[in-house]
Amino acid sequence: MGRRSRDAQGTGGSSLSSKDQPDDLRPATRLVGAGRRAEWTGTPGEPGAVVNPPVWRASTHLYPDAAALHAGKPNADGHFYYGRRGAPTQWALADALTALEPGAAGTVLYPSGVAAIAGALLAVLRPGDVLLMTDNAYEPTRNMARGLLRDMGIETRWFDPQDPAAFAAAACDRCKAVLLESPGSLTLEVQDVPALAALARERGIVVVLDNTWAGPLAFPALERGADITVMSLTKHVGGHSDLMMGSAAAGERLYQKLRKTAQALGQVVSPDDASLALRGLRTMGVRLERETATALSLAQWLADRPEVARVLCPMLPGSPGHALWQRDFTGGCGLFSLVFKGKDGAARDAFIDALGLFGIGYSWGGFESLVSPVDPAALRSATAWPLPDMAAGDRFGVRLSIGLEDPADLRADLERGIAAWAAA
Repeated sequence: MGRRSRDAQGTGGSSLSSKDQPDDLRPATRLVGAGRRAEWTGTPGEPGAVVNPPVWRASTHLYPDAAALHAGKPNADGHFYYGRRGAPTQWALADALTALEPGAAGTVLYPSGVAAIAGALLAVLRPGDVLLMTDNAYEPTRNMARGLLRDMGIETRWFDPQDPAAFAAAACDRCKAVLLESPGSLTLEVQDVPALAALARERGIVVVLDNTWAGPLAFPALERGADITVMSLTKHVGGHSDLMMGSAAAGERLYQKLRKTAQALGQVVSPDDASLALRGLRTMGVRLERETATALSLAQWLADRPEVARVLCPMLPGSPGHALWQRDFTGGCGLFSLVFKGKDGAARDAFIDALGLFGIGYSWGGFESLVSPVDPAALRSATAWPLPDMAAGDRFGVRLSIGLEDPADLRADLERGIAAWAAA
């Protein structure tokens, strides 16, 4: 593809905006150009004058005259109205995310991943409805079901994440939505999203998928059957542990519902955070490749350690849902869990405290490695933990988020942690 002229391209550079990109561009190329529309990276006299969309900080948008104010503006990105509807910085990020999500008509931004989940569910559920939720769901999502949604008169029923028949058995005429999380962010169980989506479609149930682990680069959620795909942009998109944000993307009908619900709730993200997310987006592909390769090598090494009862990593043979991961995914990420063989919580704490390169904290997808304890048993409603093929005493786990450090250094650090675990 050759360089186009300034007039033909409308930017003054060789980059194509997401609006102009050919459909056959590969994800790595889309990551570079997505959201860089000429009108958002320059001025009327110099369209596309800079590489990145500038940070537009504005609460008030001005009208040239009273007639323009009375005429109103379409309720869509790209039209100045008021700061709560965003400006070019937020529009560019939403546009870029839409370009990366096959089948999406648009993307709504939220101030956190949890806000995105809430926004998606509130857009499709009403008092008296039933929500089906996978039993490996993120703890804040479960808390939302037991608090906010329950108080609104919405019933939640949990089902076995790896049993489509359990989903079908839990469905009823009042069921309007199902929340999937594949892989789950603690136990990393992979679900058969296409099969579950087909069952949901037969019953008129909206499928909401938390796709934060894989994202659209490794799992095109809408193409696989989801109706709304949610991500915590705090994780891989931000990539630097310095912003909080979420997104939800969908086809035209549900996108409009998402948008109107978010506006009714006053949801908005700051232009500064949107700019950070755009910066992180450009390198997300190469970061994911590095983190995934390191995570897989460490997971394979840990699986052979005598101190480890089980490694929960979708990319690893024997992990729950590995065959589904092979069938449906084209990549992974740096997040996985492991369960120690016997001992107790004190030994696990000794392991965590002995690590020098892993920060102790929640989240993943940043450039730095993290560790946190995992206790899934307290977070299961329809299924038991440990899994049936695990020993009852093997229940003290940790979750590792692998960053960009050298793999050999991370392995040496984990060896120190395991030595501390053994000595506890």
